Amino acid sequence: MRWKEAVKRGEIAFLTHYWLDDRFGDIRTVTKVGCSDLERLTAWCVSHGLNPRYIHHNPSYPHYDLFGPVQKQILELEQQWDQIERFKL
Repeated sequence: MRWKEAVKRGEIAFLTHYWLDDRFGDIRTVTKVGCSDLERLTAWCVSHGLNPRYIHHNPSYPHYDLFGPVQKQILELEQQWDQIERFKL
């Protein structure tokens, strides 16, 4: 709920959860980086070297999915230590 509220306020918000998809092998978590302000989310993507073309334009909760090595790297840059520890990234 906190993630949804932060996204709606136009903040950059992080939510990591378990995720299984056979297309991605051993990857078991994904982090959704959400923000309802698409300009801000786009700028955030560009500042982290991510292609904003892959933003999921969900009407209520626009977000960018992070997984694999990039997920941990960006969570570290953003000092999201609790998510790194909780999911043993």
